[in-house]
Amino acid sequence: MITWFEAVILGLIQGIAEWLPISSSGHLVLAEKIMGISQPLAFDVYLHLASLLVILIIFWQDISRLAIGVFRGDKYFIKYFSWLVLASIPIGLVGYFLRDLIETAFNSLFMVGLSLLFTGLVLYFSKYPLQKNKRLSWSSSFFAGIAQAIALLPGVSRSGMTISSALMQSVERKEAVRFSFLLFIPAVLGATFLEASHLAEIESFSSLAIAMVVSFVFGYFSLKWLLKIVQEKHFYHFCWYCWGLGLVILIVSLV
Repeated sequence: MITWFEAVILGLIQGIAEWLPISSSGHLVLAEKIMGISQPLAFDVYLHLASLLVILIIFWQDISRLAIGVFRGDKYFIKYFSWLVLASIPIGLVGYFLRDLIETAFNSLFMVGLSLLFTGLVLYFSKYPLQKNKRLSWSSSFFAGIAQAIALLPGVSRSGMTISSALMQSVERKEAVRFSFLLFIPAVLGATFLEASHLAEIESFSSLAIAMVVSFVFGYFSLKWLLKIVQEKHFYHFCWYCWGLGLVILIVSLV
């Protein structure tokens, strides 16, 4: 059972690293290894509920517009909702059929290091759009969904993958961020549902609650900062952090 202090540390890491393109899951694995603790996958999944609350607060206007638009039968909002559904399919399939494999990956520092190097590579190339003047579409939504599914691996950043995927397809920055974080909602809800049968594996719900509160507070300001970073075109600079940390983790895991 983890202590309250350890819960605060995990919540702090989750809150800051969830939105920045540096992989919160990878940092949680690293922190747990350093502190000598081990948490089930369900703990990390339910910790994301705090992040979900942050999304609902910051993007509530976009969410309400989408909901009202779909309810009224607006063609654009129905299409946008359909894009979110399409992009959610890959992570649903991978999460359901490969859960055990993913949980095994969470026990491997080598995998975390390798995944961080991969994340850095994707972030670096996000500054090189493959096409010009392209809006959000069926294809860009699908590729964002594939990117999100890959991010189930610890060390692969979900925000880094989905936003970079959209940017490389020349989707406007503000739209890329909005779609990425709206896509986060069904992903977390789906993961929460799938992990419901594993709730008993969580030893301390009080520690989870503490971690969630800390994660929410720091996650709110972390997301606000990221929105500013993306608009200022500094998003890809996080590749250097991912490469540096990934290389260190790889070396340590092999020694």
